[in-house]
Amino acid sequence: MNNLILLRHGQSQWNLENRFTGWTDVPLTDLGIEEAKKAGQLMLKHKISIDLIFSSILQRANKTAELSIKEMNLHNLWENKELIMSKDVNFNERDYGDLVGLNKEETAKKYGKEQVHIWRRSYDVPPPKGESLKNVVERVKPYFEKYIAPNIYNKKNVLIVAHGNSLRATMIQVGLYKASEISNIELPTGSPFVISYENGKITKSEFIT
Repeated sequence: MNNLILLRHGQSQWNLENRFTGWTDVPLTDLGIEEAKKAGQLMLKHKISIDLIFSSILQRANKTAELSIKEMNLHNLWENKELIMSKDVNFNERDYGDLVGLNKEETAKKYGKEQVHIWRRSYDVPPPKGESLKNVVERVKPYFEKYIAPNIYNKKNVLIVAHGNSLRATMIQVGLYKASEISNIELPTGSPFVISYENGKITKSEFIT
């Protein structure tokens, strides 16, 4: 058996301020740092092994990976380059275009709650100058197929530390959810979601606590 672990970064400064973050490279809050550490502690508790790490190029995801790995007592492997994290823009958060940096409540007042809800929760309607979730799926898919799927089939344990929408796209890619379902799936910050495989087939998927 091997695992694919999906981990959304800990709380960021703009999560705290209820802003659309997108590709803006904001840091973790103190709570976000603690969430990242707790994620590592949970993976250690459940005896999760990690062979490979993938992440976006954004610091909130990269720092979450580093902090969680340290809590798993794998930091020596990390520092000696025996445990490598591959960073790629394809795992970046959804680009919210003109909404980036705006407070979500203020945005609802400006554009209307219904319109903002459509931008946030529809599958294929992007905000002005931004990406839809469908666009995120389209950029995650080829990267996943080329770099991650072969490792899963080779029974490697893979950790992906990324963002709400790029992880939703990954869930679609592995077949856990359909496009019509995924927008309603909530991914809490700092909560490891473990997908277990047996001979390349999913046998179980759950948040660990």
